[in-house]
Amino acid sequence: MDYLQLAGKSILVMGVANRKSVAAHVGRLLLEEGAEVIFSVRSESRREQVAKLFPDSDIVVCDVERQEEIDALAEHVKASGKPLHGIVHSIAFANYSGEPASFHETRREDFLQAVDVSCYSLMAVSNAMRDCLDRQASVVTISISTTRMAAENYGYMGPIKAALDSSLCFLAKSFSAFSEVRFNAVCPGLLKTSASAGIPGYVDSYLFAEKVIPRGRAVATEEVANSVVFLLSPRSSGINAQGLVIDAAMAINYFDRGVVRGALGS
Repeated sequence: MDYLQLAGKSILVMGVANRKSVAAHVGRLLLEEGAEVIFSVRSESRREQVAKLFPDSDIVVCDVERQEEIDALAEHVKASGKPLHGIVHSIAFANYSGEPASFHETRREDFLQAVDVSCYSLMAVSNAMRDCLDRQASVVTISISTTRMAAENYGYMGPIKAALDSSLCFLAKSFSAFSEVRFNAVCPGLLKTSASAGIPGYVDSYLFAEKVIPRGRAVATEEVANSVVFLLSPRSSGINAQGLVIDAAMAINYFDRGVVRGALGS
């Protein structure tokens, strides 16, 4: 039974970095569901790596900092002659090299580059793919479980993810003038991925999350991917301009008795 109704649907998955990334998990699930997946990656070297994971799939190089490459990707999709039923935007970048700085010391060039790659790229890709998208297509991006917690090590990416979350509403509204394309985000808690490992102090935060989460273990990347695939499917047709939080109830449990006692040393 094809419950998710994704068999034969064409989906663009952007941002596969390696086998552990959210985009890679999403791609595998989509292929299992019978979808036709086009992957886009940042560089030729990344394309060669991803080809080992998905040897039978179409893999295109697209650096979203270059508008001409976004346009070329759109032309590539259009040339297939098939409507695009979904886009997965799993792209983010922040320059965490060097010593971590306080938020107010964030460099202009770092902030603007992160906005461009992590937020504006969703707008640019959606606009470029406008004529390729099926009237009822679904666009899903990857955000974070909360942008209201000022995690020092995550730094300026918090406000940038907040901008990404807000952009969903405006994209959903503007696309509604000519389509029923939906824009949603999956907002996971802390994940064990290669990208997250590059965030200063992330391991400690991850281990703390496991203390706070009621079930005693952090969110798995597969759980996030499952939610992405659901939002891509027609089964989620009533969900638009929303952020689906996947944090295994961490947000309800900060005052867990054991956590409080540990913080107070009692």
